[in-house]
Amino acid sequence: MADVKLDILAIAAHPDDVELACAGTLIKHQKQGKKVGILDLTLGELGSRGNEELRKEEAMKSAEILHLDARVMLDLGDGFFEINEQSLKEVVTHIRRFRPDVVLCNAVEDRHPDHSRASELASRACFLSGLVKVETVFDGEKQDAFRPKTVYHYIQDRSLTPDIVIDVTEEYETKIEAIKAFSSQFYDPNSDEPETPISSLEFWHYIEARARSHGRLINAKYGEGFTAERSIGVQDITSLF
Repeated sequence: MADVKLDILAIAAHPDDVELACAGTLIKHQKQGKKVGILDLTLGELGSRGNEELRKEEAMKSAEILHLDARVMLDLGDGFFEINEQSLKEVVTHIRRFRPDVVLCNAVEDRHPDHSRASELASRACFLSGLVKVETVFDGEKQDAFRPKTVYHYIQDRSLTPDIVIDVTEEYETKIEAIKAFSSQFYDPNSDEPETPISSLEFWHYIEARARSHGRLINAKYGEGFTAERSIGVQDITSLF
């Protein structure tokens, strides 16, 4: 996956966060000719199931299913990454590298403490990326300042009220295929690994229920919801539904 200017960059605390929460949105825009990518902050190495190498393989398999233009997996430390100068600058480096118009990032509030922390980390990095006095270097070259136009937060485990819902009805089956690429993490009747909150058969029903719930808000079969950091401006009010 060569470097390319992205239209949308989804930033996630763990591999599979994006697939679960907003893969349909990426697929929808990719089909429209937009360039989309994922930046995973960690390798998900503290997950009770699977291991670091397997998580990498699964993430790359999902990237192929989603036809991503870029996927980068950082190693900030699953469970232990902090919002400090080092982690912020590492994320800034990749924001400036891909120069996305839109950044999608973790839920502002969620069951897993990494999610809300990653949410703040990504949001702050987007702001800092626009400051000319924040210096970063990539591939031996000093980077120019760049700030995404907007940041949205996808909704994860907790039922937050979305400000925006994207109709992903046509993209839903591919979204599920991408989630299933992380086979170590989800339901497998033959697995002897520990049970987790996402490894039961019931969790698949929850995924569909959340998509149907968000879809219902916009009279669609399946939807993905996002919260916004600021008011949303549009040029054509009749384009909203």
